[in-house]
Amino acid sequence: MDWNDVPHRRYNPLTGETILVSPHRTKRPWQGKVEALPANTMPRHDPSCYLCPGNTRVTGDVNPQYPDVFSFTNDFSALLTDVPTGSRNEGGLLVAEAESGLCRVICFSPEHNLTLAKMTSDALTKVVDEWARQYTELGSRPDINHVQIFENRGEIMGSSMPHPHGQIWAQRTVPDLPAREGENQAKWLKEKGSVLLMDYLALELKTKERILFENDTWVALVPYWAVWPFETMLLPKTHRRDVVELTPAERAGLADALGRMTRRYDNLFQVSFPYTMGLHQRPTDGQAHHEWQLHLHFLPPLLRSATVRKFMVGYEMLAQAQRDITAEQAADRLRACSEEVLK
Repeated sequence: MDWNDVPHRRYNPLTGETILVSPHRTKRPWQGKVEALPANTMPRHDPSCYLCPGNTRVTGDVNPQYPDVFSFTNDFSALLTDVPTGSRNEGGLLVAEAESGLCRVICFSPEHNLTLAKMTSDALTKVVDEWARQYTELGSRPDINHVQIFENRGEIMGSSMPHPHGQIWAQRTVPDLPAREGENQAKWLKEKGSVLLMDYLALELKTKERILFENDTWVALVPYWAVWPFETMLLPKTHRRDVVELTPAERAGLADALGRMTRRYDNLFQVSFPYTMGLHQRPTDGQAHHEWQLHLHFLPPLLRSATVRKFMVGYEMLAQAQRDITAEQAADRLRACSEEVLK
């Protein structure tokens, strides 16, 4: 079977879902046209940016003159700590339950015009260290059972500010997607006696079909079951349940992988690449969760060029996810990209 020539379904063992792959629709993927976009002329410091050092936010709080990473409670939090308990259930049809939590913002750098792709490995290591600190601090609270760390990069991903920053949403319950990943990893551990993503990584390292690059401690790859055209995953080579368990060398390795991955993205279509990136790691409910393997998802929307993006429409909204270029074809494209900083 030539899987790059016939329609087929691929199974995602993390979520239990499948995706329809239709490679015959574009046997030779369009390489995309190079589009002349406006040059990045953002200043190093923007007096109107509420994330830049020394600036006043809408709440009246003044940002310190932070030298590297700076975190604070989100001024427009989606979750609140002081929420009354309550639930609703009318015949199993109208069901609701109060949810509590808190949200924080992490400024990756004081420099307004940077992105992860333009930051040094040392600066990115400080971001990883802050992720670990926040995960520990928030996860130790008795009212927090899940800590979601993520970054929305670019206007089309809903980022309201170009200043390099990410978010943390910490809440009482484990959200649906991490919960499904946890359930399937636990099932795998019970049935196989091994860690699902460690077994998957071993297979990927053996075949090399979807591996983009690796360093001493981390691997970047296109998942076999990827939904987004140039979706990728970062995986540590050792079993690590969360970011706190990473050794100093593994944190530096993750920083290196973050820089290399985002620079490849930028060079794919010669544009500061938009994406949603996030860490999936074990819940903070006090359980051991030996089934969990830390991993990072990069979910970028661009499809064919700097301005042509993929939308979930039609069949995908009514049936299941679908893609034309295979994960292997996407990996070929990303492997061919430079890791130089986009000028």
